Amino acid sequence: MQQFVIEGGYPLSGEMTPGGNKNAALKMLPACLLTDEPVILHNVPNIGDVRVVIRVLQGLGAEVQWLDNKTVRVHAREITSSKVDPALAQKIRASIVLAGPMLGRCGRLTLPAPGGDVIGQRRLDTHVIALKKLGAEINFEDGVFEMRADKLIGADILLDEASVTATENALMAAVLANGTTIIRNAASEPHVQDLCLMLNTLGAQIDGVGSNRLIIQGVEKLHGGEARVGADFMEVGSFIGAAVVTGSSIRIKDADPNHLDMIGLVFARLGVRWETEGQDIIVPASQALTVEPDLGNRIPVIRAQPWPAFPSDLLSIAIVVATQSAGAVLFHEWMYESRFFFTDKLSRMGARITLCDPHRVLVQGPTRLQGTPYISSPDIRAGMALVLAALAAKGETRISNIQQIDRGYERVDEKLAALGAHILRIEDKSMSPLHDTQETRSLGNA
Repeated sequence: MQQFVIEGGYPLSGEMTPGGNKNAALKMLPACLLTDEPVILHNVPNIGDVRVVIRVLQGLGAEVQWLDNKTVRVHAREITSSKVDPALAQKIRASIVLAGPMLGRCGRLTLPAPGGDVIGQRRLDTHVIALKKLGAEINFEDGVFEMRADKLIGADILLDEASVTATENALMAAVLANGTTIIRNAASEPHVQDLCLMLNTLGAQIDGVGSNRLIIQGVEKLHGGEARVGADFMEVGSFIGAAVVTGSSIRIKDADPNHLDMIGLVFARLGVRWETEGQDIIVPASQALTVEPDLGNRIPVIRAQPWPAFPSDLLSIAIVVATQSAGAVLFHEWMYESRFFFTDKLSRMGARITLCDPHRVLVQGPTRLQGTPYISSPDIRAGMALVLAALAAKGETRISNIQQIDRGYERVDEKLAALGAHILRIEDKSMSPLHDTQETRSLGNA
């Protein structure tokens, strides 16, 4: 077990480069199973979830190697197994997107129910409905999916929700299906776009990339090639937040700012501004940080919505920024009923936060946060939010269970330390998984 020890109150300065988009890499790697020729992916983040996916691919028969610290070569010359290791499937939510490429390539898959973050129930029904429309037979019994498809046929698919992973699953299955597939109400997040562009590079025929209507003309075979994982806009948003709560100015290089328009609009409501120079983002120091009220001086509401609206995964970061902004703001997360449960930890640090219900939280700022000797990271995004709170707080904070943060952020402590943060990664021999569980339960009952 490891933990972060953070001494807050120090400004940041300098520049950093975000890693590749986690959610893109976790889908582009399985997409390599669709061809028997080598595929090289650039700007792949070397993070926990990516390493798990690589082990899954190797278990299915693919040859995977790191060519350097950001480049991965995958060669699925043949698929030697159609069964996913249950222990690996439980580690990540993204294991469900193996369904599309495996059904497209070899027509079968045995997949234990995926695991991942404990931020609430995530429906898999949309995946099942979409894949069945393409001709797959899917049974779910005793926590295991058995999927088969003798022949996938193009179909007109209307998703019952704009699910990112269901969109990705359906389009990966459709690229090798016979005929034309139309996916309506498709997700259009940057990582979905990255996947579409990669597949087209390999010979797929996908039109409507970036829209909510994808048209896929099935092809007989995909070939090898190279593709690039785009910048992780979640990491970009997180480091913008780190600069803001510490009153600092930093430059974020190669940030793909064309994907940040809505994030900029929402952060502006909290008093946050930044400048764009080419592909770089410059966050100025000492921003106003005043909540912009709605007309009639009403409390504004920041909602997570499907892209191109504000992404759910940045709500935790925005909440910490709001604790340092003057005024009140209500956050609404309609999808995950456990997303906001980490806010009790912020309250322990001095934040004025009211958890209205599992989906809404009211934040009143600004408040001076205080370091705390022990808090535990419950998931990737909440963990990063706690890091930001510790950077802004007075005194020392110790954050345990940081393997959750490592699942989504590559060397985040090194990147922050290079900017001037007082952060150390140490071995925490005194803590155990049982201790984490007890701490989480006691906070939940507080």
